[in-house]
Amino acid sequence: MTKRRIAVVTTSRADYSHLYWPLRLLLEQPDIDLRLIAMASHLSPEFGMTIREIEKDGFTLAARIESLLSSDSDVGMAKSIGTAVLSLADVLGAMRPDLLLLIADRYEMLAPAAVALSLRIPIAHIEGGEISEGAIDDAVRNALTKMGHIHFTSTEAARARVIAMGEEPWRVHRAGAPSLDHLRRSRLLSRSEVETRCGLDLSTPPLLVACHPVTLEQDTTAEAAALFEALEQLAASAPIFFCFPNADAGSRSLIERTRAFVARHPSGRVFVNLDAVTYWSLLRCVEVMIGNSSSGIMETASFAVPTVNIGSRQRGRERARNVLDAEATAASILARVAEARSPVFRASLAGMANPYGDGRAAECIAGVLASVPLGPALLIKRSVPIHAEIPS
Repeated sequence: MTKRRIAVVTTSRADYSHLYWPLRLLLEQPDIDLRLIAMASHLSPEFGMTIREIEKDGFTLAARIESLLSSDSDVGMAKSIGTAVLSLADVLGAMRPDLLLLIADRYEMLAPAAVALSLRIPIAHIEGGEISEGAIDDAVRNALTKMGHIHFTSTEAARARVIAMGEEPWRVHRAGAPSLDHLRRSRLLSRSEVETRCGLDLSTPPLLVACHPVTLEQDTTAEAAALFEALEQLAASAPIFFCFPNADAGSRSLIERTRAFVARHPSGRVFVNLDAVTYWSLLRCVEVMIGNSSSGIMETASFAVPTVNIGSRQRGRERARNVLDAEATAASILARVAEARSPVFRASLAGMANPYGDGRAAECIAGVLASVPLGPALLIKRSVPIHAEIPS
């Protein structure tokens, strides 16, 4: 019997950490021909050449696509999409997979989706139906949903949103966030192992900062000024560690500012790239996470780590009670950090659950991809009838 060919696109360290366990389960199935495609920041030395992490994990790459321009502008982002389309047309045109798996909401995911649509390749999409009003990610995510044919959502509310967009319910599966599978399937490091691997002293729990450009703002780093003003006042109380920003317009400016901050505060650290196990292991050692990353909302809840979410980037995203929202002002950020550190708030998080799942997403994703019937019934979508009255 001919193997089912499933192509998967990964563009960054962030989505690869989410894809790791679905990829591993697909690879274990003898009737699946897994074709992994790496592109964008995976091949960028500036962002850590994370393609090496994929290879170290034992995955064979079917294609490596150079598409990320060394740019810090929105024009560079747009051109990177175009560059990726040209290369992916050749790769997917020759490969002709039965299914193409995409994840989340990065702008560069528009390229494989557009090519697959042209080539009549059904698309499976992970993490549709979520909301992040302050970034172009929100529109990208919804576009991928409407271009997709099978959907794996992280929450029940996200599933309901995807169905409300007109997707047939049988196509939409509530899987949970696959990044959480590391908690159940991977062996996390102890505090001492994290200290040894990363060369850290965690005797004082650090603050972890993950701040990305806000891509719907004219000045994509405008909110960062308040963050760094607040961090200057927090630096005496705890070590401050930074994760690298996404490769979006304004990321180089954030990187320069971060490196300058760490140069002034020797206890600080900048991590260009952390593999998923090391990142998760570090995350459970931190005192508070600060910034505007989806990780602060989707993942910190699994350890009940207090999170201060700044500004508009993640506005509208479902969150657990460990998340405190701050305006993009130093005063608001400092007030929320103080609240996050308070014994009363920390005690209130006891027994909390993560709304993004329990670490079993990979089973659902791999199972559906291996068994969903192929052919016209999958490719040709029918809209769900509208029942609600539409206001004039």
